[in-house]
Amino acid sequence: MQGRKNKRRGKPVVALVGRPNVGKSTLFNRLVGQRKAIIEDLAGTTRDRLYGDADWGGRDFIVVDTGGLEFGLPSPMPSDNITDSEAVSSAGFKVGVASRLFLKEMRQQAEIAIAEAEVIVFLVDVEAGLTGTDEDIANLLRRTDKPVLLAANKADNQKRRLDAVEFFALGLGDPIPVSALHGTGTGDLLDAIVESFPMSLEEEIEDDEAIRIAILGRPNVGKSSLLNKLLGKERVIVSDVPGTTRDAIDTTINYEGLELILIDTAGIRRRGKIEPGVEKYSFLRSIKAVSRADVCLLLIDANQMVTAQDAHIAGYILEEGKSVVVLVNKWDTIEKDTYTINEFTKMVRAELQFLDYVPVLFISAKTGQRVNKVLSIALQVQEERLRRIPTGQLNRLVHEAVAKSPPKGGQRHRLKFLYTTQARINPPTFVFFVNDAELVHFSYQRYLENQLRERYGFLGTPLQLVFRSRKEKK
Repeated sequence: MQGRKNKRRGKPVVALVGRPNVGKSTLFNRLVGQRKAIIEDLAGTTRDRLYGDADWGGRDFIVVDTGGLEFGLPSPMPSDNITDSEAVSSAGFKVGVASRLFLKEMRQQAEIAIAEAEVIVFLVDVEAGLTGTDEDIANLLRRTDKPVLLAANKADNQKRRLDAVEFFALGLGDPIPVSALHGTGTGDLLDAIVESFPMSLEEEIEDDEAIRIAILGRPNVGKSSLLNKLLGKERVIVSDVPGTTRDAIDTTINYEGLELILIDTAGIRRRGKIEPGVEKYSFLRSIKAVSRADVCLLLIDANQMVTAQDAHIAGYILEEGKSVVVLVNKWDTIEKDTYTINEFTKMVRAELQFLDYVPVLFISAKTGQRVNKVLSIALQVQEERLRRIPTGQLNRLVHEAVAKSPPKGGQRHRLKFLYTTQARINPPTFVFFVNDAELVHFSYQRYLENQLRERYGFLGTPLQLVFRSRKEKK
């Protein structure tokens, strides 16, 4: 196993909080660079927390959008005749689609995001001015030990930027005037966010060469049972009740002279099935565990095979550029014949077509069947993740691939490959210098990836192919 030294950091979390309808979702979309949150003028549209990846100044982090915080609102009585369009908050504005039925849950989710965040952005509305709810939220945030940045939104002109001074009275420092809608001031806010990350995040130990392996999957697929079997002892609670594991649990072991860190995580449910409270907190812990891992073990239930949620988890792992081993657990409960494994393997491949390069292992965490092969396969995948191809070999492969199957196009507008190099490992990243990167069709990119895998393997490891244009010399 090759050693490596680099800085390993779990992505810090930035939580956006504030009362309803101050523009949190608009700011969220601005920070993550895509229209991911639903934007609506009705207060309370965001009922749940929403996660997105952002980066600024070379730092990657997770942004959490939350539902609006409200205080002093009574719970609805069965006799209340409230419609979604008529519900009115204590601040006097319409609550809209969320209604009073959801405000308690929305506050709970916001408080969970606050507890998990490294930095909190408290968003207020310059147009509406300082409200009693803003003061209540400020009192809540002052009791945390987290950095709190006060962002005064809707400061679309000079007058409103001056009006932002009013919020200095909240005692949370100087407000940062921003316009989430137009992007004004968001650069200053992002600078402040990155500067507020705790020093411990910057001073992570220089890579101890420990290999981190995360165990992921839906609730009750046997993640904790697998960890206990790998450790040979009861390290974590095992229960038939879904959701027993609430946190991401790290355990260090020595395996064949290598230091491994096994990360057991809470089950990741389909978004609409995640219950309020502690389970949401566990979900965030799980997705942070993926960002810390080198290799992810994706457990699926042999009795249910690949579900939509399994595919969702696999997609998230792929987005993070992590290597994967698929483990089909509870194999002892399946009636088998000579062809069963082949048939089940085909089903897994068909449902996870975008992970056709990953190994599939059929195990039983309960009986220990093939569990002894799990770590050896994970280490094999990690070794592939660190593979580097010499530039000469790489260019010969590309030349042969293009000669065997030339890209489509006319003589004057045909894709031409000039030079190829491997820019990095972990994960393997290849840069192709071409005459015009816009001529690279997805299908041809896929063809080149398949050629790389056919020649060099890269078992279980995603490949990143980057195409850059270079003007041809006449």
